[in-house]
Amino acid sequence: MGSKAASEPPAAHRPPPAHATAGQEQHYVRSSVAGAAKILVVGPLGVGKTTLIGTVSEIRPLSTEAVMSQAGARVDHGGERTKTTTTVALDFGRITIDGELVLYLFGTPGQPRFLPAWRELARGALGALALVDTRDLAASFDALGHLEDMGLPFAVAVNAFPDSPEHGEHRLREALDLLPETPLVVCDAREHHSSVRALIALVTHLINAAEPQ
Repeated sequence: MGSKAASEPPAAHRPPPAHATAGQEQHYVRSSVAGAAKILVVGPLGVGKTTLIGTVSEIRPLSTEAVMSQAGARVDHGGERTKTTTTVALDFGRITIDGELVLYLFGTPGQPRFLPAWRELARGALGALALVDTRDLAASFDALGHLEDMGLPFAVAVNAFPDSPEHGEHRLREALDLLPETPLVVCDAREHHSSVRALIALVTHLINAAEPQ
């Protein structure tokens, strides 16, 4: 996804979602909606959480970003990544799936020092979409471990940056220590349909897990 995905403008200067042209932004929940769910979007710094929420949100997304200090910056692993801001509280967006289900998306801060705040953000959440970057899989271990500690079901989405190394599904599952039933998909957080498919994979997983065995 390159530097565009990793470096994002402050919320006040960010344009409306690319898929919503002027006058088409969905300010109100549709009358056809029958249910709603709170979903976390988690992952390490620079993995694309803010980008994904901004890509799919049918309302102007809320983002609480601040300029990173030198201590907060993560070491780059190749490519020209110029991310200078980081989420310090949360990102928020909303998307309606199939006209009937509303997902309220809460993006968590990526820096490890903000992990204690996750438990508050996770209150009432049904599940989480965990973004990972194959250029630095180890950076995702804390996020995945935190979800497991909280007992929050999740799906994993590999955000495909242009310079990301490709790995087979079995190797990725082994490296991330995923259970067989945990969904693993590849997405481009900049692309609307790709990001929606990742969210649908999570929702399908949550529905299947809730059904009586």
